[in-house]
Amino acid sequence: MSSIVPQGVAASDFSNALDEFAGVVGKDRVYVDEQPLSSYRDAYSPLADGEFLPSAAVAPEGVEQIKKILKIANAYKIPIWTIGTGRNFAYGGPAPRKSGYVMLDLRRMNRIIEVNEKYGYALVEPGVSYMQLYRHLRAIGSKLWIDPAAPAWGGVMGNALEHGAGYTPYGDHFTMQCGMEVVLADGEVIRTGQGALAGSKHWQVTKHAAGPQFDGMFTQSNFGVVTKMGIWLMPEPPGYKPFMITYEREEDLEAIFEITRPLKVNQIIPNAAVAVDLLWEVSAKTTRRHYFDGKGPLPQSIRKQIASDHKLGMWNYYGALYGPPPIIENNWKIVEDALMSIPGAKLYLDRENDPAWDYRVRLMRGEPNMTEFSIMNWIGGGGHVNFSPLLAPNGSEALAQYNLIKSRCHDHGFDYIGEFLVGWRDMHHILMIMYDRADEAMRKSAYDLFGVLVAEAAESGFGEYRTHLAFMDQIAKTYKHNDGALWDLHQRIKDVMDPNGILSPGKQGIWPKSMRTTS
Repeated sequence: MSSIVPQGVAASDFSNALDEFAGVVGKDRVYVDEQPLSSYRDAYSPLADGEFLPSAAVAPEGVEQIKKILKIANAYKIPIWTIGTGRNFAYGGPAPRKSGYVMLDLRRMNRIIEVNEKYGYALVEPGVSYMQLYRHLRAIGSKLWIDPAAPAWGGVMGNALEHGAGYTPYGDHFTMQCGMEVVLADGEVIRTGQGALAGSKHWQVTKHAAGPQFDGMFTQSNFGVVTKMGIWLMPEPPGYKPFMITYEREEDLEAIFEITRPLKVNQIIPNAAVAVDLLWEVSAKTTRRHYFDGKGPLPQSIRKQIASDHKLGMWNYYGALYGPPPIIENNWKIVEDALMSIPGAKLYLDRENDPAWDYRVRLMRGEPNMTEFSIMNWIGGGGHVNFSPLLAPNGSEALAQYNLIKSRCHDHGFDYIGEFLVGWRDMHHILMIMYDRADEAMRKSAYDLFGVLVAEAAESGFGEYRTHLAFMDQIAKTYKHNDGALWDLHQRIKDVMDPNGILSPGKQGIWPKSMRTTS
């Protein structure tokens, strides 16, 4: 049995709470031993082993059990940490924000409640993964596409709640969310939007209802436990044309996004186009040690050799066109002329025996897969953490941010490994800091690098949209307009909705009153 007890909770009270949890879900669904609890840790963390470990976990099968669990947690003031599929890797995975929390594991709640072919949506529970939903759609003969994040094991609901993104025209996952069911800290169950209407027929058709919209309040927050969520699905188009363009120079990044911006804003390129750097792209096919066994960032001569060997650019651009073939071909002429105007650009409409091309093409047509997870082999040792600032699809801004981040990576002995994913009027810049977790100095350098990047990005006017558990407080403090008024508002709401502070304390730097002095 774990020796960890939630902070501020007497051992006897904790024991009583565990017995009461078992009375709700069954003794076999309350996990207290080391072996099952080991699955609730971040195996790729930049922190030393022994950080962010749970005291126990409880796995309900439905809303009524969640209500009873929350009643017990309130009675004993036990902090719980909610997970869906628990696959939020690079951001903390299934681990809690602080050691001692009890995990509220919703993986058993994995029903696909409805698929509506006519209106193009699904209603799902927290434990539904992209692969599960994809297979279900195929099994029922649906012509609807999902929009998966890169790893197929991720959660449909969890990724949307974390403001995640995918690669089809439905790539902004929270934008494609419609309607939630939420259990509040006091056990009250609410439904947002048209779901609040008794007998509603249009819960997943429109986000709008009378009064304020609250859906966004339950994303990246600790104000409630989301138990159902609608997600809009893309009807299968009559045509699909994926493409890849390689660019020879790092500085081409500026021209790439100056060209891309009007194509995206006008929806000529309708999907989430992405510019992938050389090392991210090649890591699906080979390893660093195959080319270089020294320390620090790769020499430029090695980078050029890798590009030559694998027919890659310093930037590798993926996009796709969708719709009736005549419209695709009409728009393709515009896209090709614009993106191929950069000197040295090379166009590919197919690449044989290239796993990176294959998985990108599958993602852009809504097929989840696990290929991208193989890029962890580039370094070996499994460690990785993602730094994820936002910016506009502006060429000079993208290049400046890239140069800043690359420079700091090199200062700390790391290669830059990243990609820029274009939304509509925004871009996600995903830097993957890879390290060998068995190398203590390397892991510590990754942690230090991340902290430097947070501070310097904020000084330059760039904020992160999502982050690892270890950096939630630091990033929250960068949002400091008017003395941090936004986070003050978050915590005022927290105090009203969850006065005992039981729901995921510290999520995104939102702490209950009782824990603010110790956070």
